[in-house]
Amino acid sequence: MTAHTSQSVAKAAGDDVARGPSRRTDSGKRGGLKRALATHWYAWTMVTPVVLVLGVIIGWPLARGVYLSLTDANERNVGRTIGANHIEATYQFVGLDNYTAVLSDPVFLQRLVWTVTWTVACVSITFTLGLALANMLNREFKGRAAYRMALILPWAVPGFVSVFAWRFLFNRDNGILNKILEGGGISAVPWLDDPTWAKVAVIAVNVWLGVPFMMVALLGGLQSIPGELYEAAEMDGASAWQRFRHITLPGLRAVSMTVILLSTIWTFNMFPVIFLLTRGGPGDSTEILVTQAFREAFVESPRDFAGSATWGVLILLLLVIFALVYRRSLRKQGEVW
Repeated sequence: MTAHTSQSVAKAAGDDVARGPSRRTDSGKRGGLKRALATHWYAWTMVTPVVLVLGVIIGWPLARGVYLSLTDANERNVGRTIGANHIEATYQFVGLDNYTAVLSDPVFLQRLVWTVTWTVACVSITFTLGLALANMLNREFKGRAAYRMALILPWAVPGFVSVFAWRFLFNRDNGILNKILEGGGISAVPWLDDPTWAKVAVIAVNVWLGVPFMMVALLGGLQSIPGELYEAAEMDGASAWQRFRHITLPGLRAVSMTVILLSTIWTFNMFPVIFLLTRGGPGDSTEILVTQAFREAFVESPRDFAGSATWGVLILLLLVIFALVYRRSLRKQGEVW
C-alpha cells in the first residue's frame, strides 16, 4: 500500500513536472502581452486609430473589390437610383470565371509584358541617374545647394502639372522639342503618335519625375558612409572605381534595396503618367495593367465593374508575389527586411 501510494505521488509529481513548462510558457506569454500592453499603452492608443482608419480606407475597398471580382457586376445590373426610383442589384456570383476569362485573354499577356518592360526600364534608368547625381552632389563644390534645389524641383511640382508640361513639349506640330529638331534640319518626331516613340516618351517622363526621389534617398545613404573608409582606401592605392565598387555600393545596399522596391511598386501602378500623357495610346500601345483596369470600369460601355476588380486583384497579387520573392532574395544575401 505504501509503495503504491509512493508510485502514485511520484507519477503525479512527474505529470506536474511535465506539464509545468507548458503552463509556465503559456502564462509567460500572456504575462508578456499584458506587460507590453501595460508598459506601452500610449503606443497602442496612438496606433489603434491609424489601424482603424486604414482598415476603413483600404481594407473595406479591398474586400469589396475581391467580392466584385467574383460576380458579373456591371453598370446594367448594379443597384442604382434614378430620380425617385431605386433599382435593386441583380448581379450574381460567378466564382473564378472572371479570372479565367482575363488570364486566358491575350490582352492580359500584352499588358503584363509592357508593364514589366516599362517598370524595369524606368526603375533601372532612374536608379542609375539618381546614383550618378547623388555621387556628384556628395562632393564639395561651389553652388552645390543651388544644384540640389534645381534637381529636386521636379519632385516638388505636382505630377499632373509636370505631365501636361511634357505633353506640350512632345506636341508634334508646336512642341518645343520638334521645333529644336527642325532648327537642326531634323524632321519632326511623332512623339505621341507612334507606338514606339510613345513608349519612349512615357518612360522619359516617368524617369524625370522619379530621379529626384532616388537621388535624395541615395544621397542620404552616401552621407552615412564614414569618410575614413575612403581615406584609408585612397592611402592603400585604391582607384576611384575600386572605392566605388568596394565601399560605395556595399554601403548603399540597404538604401538601394528599399528604394528599388518602392520605385518598382510605384512605377508598376503609375497611372497618371500613362493616362494623362498618352491615354494608353496610340491605340493601346502604352496601356499598362492599372490603366486597363480603369478603362474597364470607367471608359468602355457597358462599364464592367467585375472585370475591373479582377484586374485590380491580379495587380495586387503580382505585387505581393514580387515583394515576397524580393524579400526572400534579400534574406539569402544576409539583408534583414
